[in-house]
Parts: sequence; structure tokens; C-alpha cells
Amino acid sequence: MLKAVLFDMDGVIVDTEPLHRKAYHQMFDDVNINVDEDLYASFTGQSTINICKRLVDYFDLNESPEELVSLKRKHYKIFFKNDDLELIDGVLDRIQDYHSNDVKLVVASSASMQGIKQIFERFDLNQYFSAKFSGADLKKSKPHPEIFIKAAESTGFSKSECLVIEDSTNGIKAAHSAGIYCVGFKSPHSSHQDYSLANKIITSFEEISYTKIANII
Repeated sequence: MLKAVLFDMDGVIVDTEPLHRKAYHQMFDDVNINVDEDLYASFTGQSTINICKRLVDYFDLNESPEELVSLKRKHYKIFFKNDDLELIDGVLDRIQDYHSNDVKLVVASSASMQGIKQIFERFDLNQYFSAKFSGADLKKSKPHPEIFIKAAESTGFSKSECLVIEDSTNGIKAAHSAGIYCVGFKSPHSSHQDYSLANKIITSFEEISYTKIANII
């Protein structure tokens, strides 16, 4: 029986992926590197610091990973302030549906805690969620399962009573490695992702209403 849902954020709750893409590519231009689509797609679901560590190693950059993070966040802050952001279609209905059925909700995102809090305050989501976890605060980032193991533990329920909603290869791998049932959401903003390890693949949140999903795990 479903007792808790662990949500990824970017690409699942809110459509920030285009903003992150613009911020990353502005940072790439700042340090004169050319990141192709395959390499960029492999970053999805990872924390900014780990992505920047990979970039420094891959391109043998003189800049430190921390400098790259600072550049990227500077650009993201501008885009976040000036772009129109919307929740993913149907996700608020699903959040409210789960919450009204006493399902505990936790966010487990690779975004920084500051970024998570910005989104939750902007869309008034704090009232529905019992905890927030940022991959940036952990030793290992997705696809390592640490974030989902900790998120599941925080609910007080067993992993067999939890469900993860993810849209990225790295996030789905993390949920699979954690031994938690995973719904792969094919977001229009998460291209080139591998959903083969997901237990269920959806394109709409209508497909996982509480009545449809409560007894699936």
C-alpha cells in the first residue's frame, strides 16, 4: 500500500529545465567550451557541483568547479527572476490528491536547497511536503541512491511503501539502486533519457492518481 511519494523537482514538479539549460550554456560560453548534446544530456539529475567537476576534468579547465558553479548560478538567478515559470501540467492536482489521502510527500532533488526553497515558496508547496532533500548537501549525487534512501527513511515507512517520481536517467538509476518503485515521467524537457529501469512509465500525471496507484506497490 502506498504511504509516501518521493518527488524529483526539476522536470517533475516545475519546468525549470529550460532555465538551467540557458544558464549552463551561458556559463559554457564564459569559459569557452563546447558541450555537445550527448554530454549535456548525461548531466540531467546530477548536482551542479558534480557537473562542474566533470567539466573541469573533461575540458582540463583552469577554473575550479566552484568558480563554474558560481557562474552558472549567477546566470540562473537572472533567468529565474525574469522568466515565466509554471508547474508541470497536472502535478499540483496530483500533489493535492496524494496529500488529501494522507500520503507523505518528500522532495528529493539534485538542485541546491536554496533552489528548492525558491520554487516551494514561489508556488506555495511547503504545506504539502514533510521534508526536502538536496543532492548538493550529500556526499554522492544521483545516480547514487543515497538521496532516495535518506528521503524514504525520513517518511518513517519502509521502502516497499514508497514510490519515486523521476524524469532522468540518473534519477531512475538512483531509485532502482535504492530498491524503490520508480515511476518514470517522460517530460517534454528531459530529452535523451533512459527509462528502461523505471517500473512504470507515464506521460501524464493523470495516470498515477491515488486510486490508480495506491495498491500497485
